[in-house]
Amino acid sequence: MEQGRELSPREVEVAANLLLDPAVADAKKEHLLEALSNKGETLGEIAGFVEVFLEHAVSPHLGLLDLEGPTLDVCGTGGDRLGLFNVSTTAMFIAAAAGAVVVKHGNRGITSPSGGADVLEALGIRIDLPADGFRRCLEKAGVGFMFAPLYHPAFKAVVSVRKALAARGVRTIFNIIGPLLNPASPECQLVGVFSRDLCPAFAEILERLGRDSAWVVHGTTGDGGAVDEMSLMGPTRICKAGAYQDLEDEEVHPREFGLQNAVVADLQGGDAKTNAAILEAILAGRETGPKRDMVLFNAGAALACAGLADDIGDGIEVAREMLISGAALERLRLLQKFAK
Repeated sequence: MEQGRELSPREVEVAANLLLDPAVADAKKEHLLEALSNKGETLGEIAGFVEVFLEHAVSPHLGLLDLEGPTLDVCGTGGDRLGLFNVSTTAMFIAAAAGAVVVKHGNRGITSPSGGADVLEALGIRIDLPADGFRRCLEKAGVGFMFAPLYHPAFKAVVSVRKALAARGVRTIFNIIGPLLNPASPECQLVGVFSRDLCPAFAEILERLGRDSAWVVHGTTGDGGAVDEMSLMGPTRICKAGAYQDLEDEEVHPREFGLQNAVVADLQGGDAKTNAAILEAILAGRETGPKRDMVLFNAGAALACAGLADDIGDGIEVAREMLISGAALERLRLLQKFAK
């Protein structure tokens, strides 16, 4: 690996299992992760690590349910460090209202004050439901949340290693693979990434992982900064892949869909309590400015990704109706009721 050679599938399997083995010394794990980072992880290596890690994950056993809509996850890698409110977590209630079965997988905030788990907890939703509770939420609310540490218990073996490397400023494969590790293996997935270069690679990996439809998006700010969402602040690159389509690569602008451009300050949130209030205000129709439009843009893309809208523009109109009718807010209330 130090010579820049790509690991073979067998070598990836050995390396991944080494990282998850509590008996292996942290120093050895640190050396492996740092060497891999310095070399640069290839598409094949990332996919291979993810496949092994998913074998160690707790399955939510969705096969036990008779689900009517397409399963969907909407999430981002984090890492843009803009301090935006929880856009994808807000959008998931709109997607559920429009007919998607939202199997949200996430964690507490690492690069932001409020991750998806934090804001849901602030809304009175239990985030650490085991598989049976998660399935109950899907049946009753059409949306459920899987807390990453609960569904990936094997990752306890690398917690101290990741902290030590982070303290030295070393980025590892764990910094980018979170959105790829959904143990429910949703049929459709919209993923926001912090690097434009990750778009085609993530789309291909998600296709390899069995997604029927995968949209990987990278937005920008007015000055070219990174946004791991569909962006109101600048153009967004979208790479689409899946079981039924070849890789597509396009760029879209908010004005194409009748949305006004915004600046970073318009879309910033705060701690979990602040972001929970923003989320609820959007779903209740009290927030009608740029934050709502940011959610409409992302929800519209998610609905198009899931085949519940013909395109992003149509998806935005469906999402708008879910807000006006109160259907999206009702999904939040149902999750608050059953995620206990």
